[in-house]
Formats: sequence, structure tokens, C-alpha cells
Amino acid sequence: MRRTRAGSPVAWILLGLVAVSALVIGALRAGGVSTPEERIDAIARTVKCPVCPGESVYESRNSVALNIKADIAREVRAGQTDDQIRAGLSARYGESVLLVPRADGIGAAVWVLPVAVLVAAVAGLVLAFRRWRRDTSAPPTDEDRALVERALGAPVPGAPVPGASVSGEPVPADPAGSPP
Repeated sequence: MRRTRAGSPVAWILLGLVAVSALVIGALRAGGVSTPEERIDAIARTVKCPVCPGESVYESRNSVALNIKADIAREVRAGQTDDQIRAGLSARYGESVLLVPRADGIGAAVWVLPVAVLVAAVAGLVLAFRRWRRDTSAPPTDEDRALVERALGAPVPGAPVPGASVSGEPVPADPAGSPP
């Protein structure tokens, strides 16, 4: 069996197909609630108790939360949709009562922005890794060789040698023996 390289386009396409398939299967299998009681509980889990910090109407036993849950039950039995019930609650108690932001207007940015940032970050990393992985083994220039030889202390052709004059002739030694 022939193996596919991890960085090849075929591997990325296969990964994308697997991810999309998993999302589609997950979305189709997430069937809705079946009874009115389940619907009431599902809506109550997405509405914040206006009195109890950090609790949903479903969790809270406060009288305000119990009244809201009773309102939700009455509206479910009256045939209103989940969105209509949530819209009515946000009109009465304010938009902050919804624990799950709406998927329209500014609320859509709450859902889309993190995903967009994640996709951009992954794309940036892929581009950076590809750039770093590129073959940069060009032959060294004369400038590169001179830099290495200076660093190693070896003589560079054409560079002035210590102890020699500009013309290349040796500098006469000091009779006292001190360095020039």
C-alpha cells in the first residue's frame, strides 16, 4: 500500500472530508426534543436566571426562575416556537438573559469570530512551517566565506594580515621588542 505524505494536498483533502463527514453525521444525529417537558427543560437551560448569578432557569429554585419556567411551559403548550419564546423572554428581561447568543447580527460574530481566528492561525502556521522547511542550501557567497573565516580567525584572501603593511611588505620590528 502506498503511503501519503502528511503535507501533501491529498492528505489535507482527506482530512477535510473526514471532518465534514463527522460534522454532518453529528448534526443529523442530534435529533430534537420529543416531548413538551423536554422542550421546556431545553429552553430553560438556555435562559439565565435574572436573580441567581451563574445559574440557568432550569437549575435555579428561586421564585423568579420558577415563574419564568412556568411562562416557558405555558408558551410551549400554546404552540410557540423556541425562538419566539426566547425572543419574548429577552424582550421582557433584556438580551443578557439568554445564555446562548443569537445567531444573527452581532450575536453571529460571537459564533463566527473564534472559528475564523482559529482557521487564520492554522493557515498562518502552515505557511510559516512551509517557508521554514524550504530548501535554502544555496552555495555560499564570498561574503559568507569571509564572515566564517573572520569568525574562525583564519586568513581571508585579499584581507589585510595583522603585522603587514598596506602594501603587503612586513612591518619592521621595533628594536625595543614592543609590539607596533
